[in-house]
Amino acid sequence: MSDDSVRCWLVDRQSRDENLVTLVYATTDGERHLTKQLSFQLLSRKPTTAAIDVAPEDLEPTPDDDRERYATQARSMAEKHDPDDEV
Repeated sequence: MSDDSVRCWLVDRQSRDENLVTLVYATTDGERHLTKQLSFQLLSRKPTTAAIDVAPEDLEPTPDDDRERYATQARSMAEKHDPDDEV
């Protein structure tokens, strides 16, 4: 992790369409998050890890309705997994 990056943990994974998966990574306080949409094809070649390091400018404020859930899930992932664990 570089000095200016922020560690974020996987808090949500959804597949609403046949070809795309939405991954949400959030900080352990639930205040900020990053949403990534990836194709199933890309995911089959690049595993999803428990955590990623994100540049601060790439993070967005988490909506109030999701903040507590994201914080709880991020802390749980951090306690149960190493950042590079495939999940």
